Amino acid sequence: MTIDNILWLVPLLPLLGFIINGLGRNTFSKGLIGVIGSGTILASFILSVILFTELQLAQHNQKFTVELFDWISAGNLHIPLSFLYDPLSSIMLLIITGIGFLIHLYSIGYMHEDAGFGKFFAYLNLFIFFMLILVLGSNYIVMFIGWEGVGLCSYLLIGFWYTNSNYASAAKKAFVMNRIGDLGFLIGVFLIFNTFGSVEFAKIFPQAASMMPGAGVMTLITILLFIGACGKSAQLPLFTWLPDAMAGPTPVSALIHAATMVTAGIYMIARSNVLFNLAPTTQMIIAIIGTATALIAAIIALTQTDIKKVLAYSTVSQLGYMFLGLGVGAYTGSFFHVLTHAFFKALLFLGAGSVIHAMRHEQDMRHMGGLKSKLKITFATMMIGTIAIAGIPPFSGFFSKDEILAHAFEYNKVLWAIGLLTAFLTAFYMFRMMFLTFSGKYRGTHHAEEHIHESPKVMTYPLIVLAILAAVGGLINIPHVFGGNEWLAHWLTGAGIAPKELELSHTEEFALMGASVLAALVALGYAYTKYVKNAHVPVSDEGKRSVLAKISYNKFYLDEIYNAIITKPLDAFSKFFYRIIDKKVIDGLINGFGWSATEGSRGLRLLQSGNVGFYIFMMVFGIVALLLYTYLSIA
Repeated sequence: MTIDNILWLVPLLPLLGFIINGLGRNTFSKGLIGVIGSGTILASFILSVILFTELQLAQHNQKFTVELFDWISAGNLHIPLSFLYDPLSSIMLLIITGIGFLIHLYSIGYMHEDAGFGKFFAYLNLFIFFMLILVLGSNYIVMFIGWEGVGLCSYLLIGFWYTNSNYASAAKKAFVMNRIGDLGFLIGVFLIFNTFGSVEFAKIFPQAASMMPGAGVMTLITILLFIGACGKSAQLPLFTWLPDAMAGPTPVSALIHAATMVTAGIYMIARSNVLFNLAPTTQMIIAIIGTATALIAAIIALTQTDIKKVLAYSTVSQLGYMFLGLGVGAYTGSFFHVLTHAFFKALLFLGAGSVIHAMRHEQDMRHMGGLKSKLKITFATMMIGTIAIAGIPPFSGFFSKDEILAHAFEYNKVLWAIGLLTAFLTAFYMFRMMFLTFSGKYRGTHHAEEHIHESPKVMTYPLIVLAILAAVGGLINIPHVFGGNEWLAHWLTGAGIAPKELELSHTEEFALMGASVLAALVALGYAYTKYVKNAHVPVSDEGKRSVLAKISYNKFYLDEIYNAIITKPLDAFSKFFYRIIDKKVIDGLINGFGWSATEGSRGLRLLQSGNVGFYIFMMVFGIVALLLYTYLSIA
C-alpha cells in the first residue's frame, strides 16, 4: 500500500459509520451500533498507524498531497479537494483516531441506557470525520470545511439532551461564540487569497518565506486567524462557551476537550507558523492572551464544586499554556503539550464520567468523598492523570509544560512568572478535586452509597490505556538536558516547523524545572493538608464565601458582564428595530399597499352601479375625451 492509495480512507470510514448508524439508529441493536461506531474509528486508527510507518520509512521531510478532485475553479481561484499528509498531520491523525476510538469504546458502556444511543454514535462518527478533514486539508478552504463541521457537531453533541433547556442554551452559546471566531478566520482567508493569489499551503508559505517580518498585511492576516483560533480553542474573550459545553454527555466532553475541537486553533497556527513568524506583534498578543487565559481559568477552577467544571476550566487553562508556547515561538513545545494533554485530559474526563456513572449522575464533589476504596481502577488512573497535568516528573505533562515555560522565560520573565503561578494553581485545584472526590468519608446519602460500584470493563480499559500514555507520553520528546534527542522536534521539521533552540545553560534549565516541580509539590502539600488532614469541604452557602472566592466561583462574572454590555444592548437594539423599523416602517409600507388597493377598489366598486343610463353616459364621456385628446395632439 502507498500513502496516496489509502489516505482518503481515513476520513471516509468515520463518514460511513455516521451514515450507517444514522440510517439504522432505530433498527440496529445497541451492540451492532457500538461495533459499527467504534469499529470504523479503529479501522481509521489502524490505517493512520500504517501511514505513519510509511512516512517514517520515507524521508522525514517528505510531504504527500492527494488530490481527490477539482472542487472550485473561478477565474484565478483554484481550489482542489485535496489532502496533505506530512509529519504534523500524521501525529494529529494518530491522536484523533486513537483517542477517538477509546472514547467511542467507553461510550458503549456510558451511554448504554440512553434512548438516543444510535444517534449519539452517529454524531461522534461525524465529529471525527470533520476533524480529520480539518487536519488533512491542503488548503485553508478544506480546513475551513472541517473547522465549520466540528462546530456543527459540537452543537449537536453539547445539546444532545436538548429537552433540557439549559443544555440547549449551552449548545447555542457554543455555536454563536464559535461563529464569532469563524468570521475572523474567514476574513483572514479572503485576505490571504488577496495577498498571495492562492489558498494552497504549498503556494502561500514559499511566497511568505521571502517576505520581511513586520509587514502590516501579515499582522492583519495573523490577527484575523488568531481570532478564529480564540473561538475554537477557547481563549479570552471567547472562552466562556467551553465550560458550558459540560452540558453534553461526558464522552463528548472528553472528545471536545482532549483530542479534537479545542486543539484545532493550535493546529491551525502551527500549520501557519511561517505566516506568524512574520508578525512579531501578533505573536506577542498571542503570548499575552494565552498567559492571561491560563491564569484566569486556573483561578476560576480553584472554587468550582462540579467535577466536570473543574476539568473544563483546566482545559481552558492548559490551552492558554499552548498559546503561550505559540506566542513565544515554541511551536514544538506547544504541539508537544497538545499531545500530552490529549492523553491526560481524555483520561481525566473519562475518569470523571466513571465517577458520575457510579454516583448515579451526581457531579457535585461536596456529595462525594471516600470513593477510593469503591472505585479502585478509576482512582488509580485518575491519579496518574492528575500527576501528569500537575507537571510532576517523570509523567508526560512535566516535559511538555516545562518546555513551554523555558521558552517563555527566555522571551519574557513576567510571562514565565505568571506561567509558574498557573502551574502552582493547576496542581492545587487538581489535587483538590482528587481529595474531595476520593478521600475522607462519603458525604452523600446512605441509599446512594449502597449502589456505588466500579464501572464495567468497556469503560475501565480505555482508562488504563490512557493512564499508560499519560505516564510515558513525555518520552517522545525528552530534552537534551536529560540526554534525549527531542524526537518530536526533529520529526516536525518535516512539516516546516523549525525547532527553537534554548539558549539557556543546563544549570538554568534544571533551575527552571526545579521551580516548576517545587510549585507543584507545594500545591500538593497544601491541598492535602486542607482537604485530607483538615477534611475541609467547600461551603454551599454563597454568603459564607469570601469576596475573592465569590469572584472565582462566579467566573469573574464574565457571563454577566457579556450579558450587560453585549447581549442586553443587542436585545434592546433588536427590539427597537422590531417595533419601529419592522412593525411600523416595513410592515406599515407593505400594509399601506394593501390598504390602498382595498380602499381604491372600494371606491371603484361604486362605478359598477348596474344603471344602463350611467354606462351610456360614461361611454359618451369617453368618446368626447378621446376626440378632445386627438384634436389637442394635432394642434
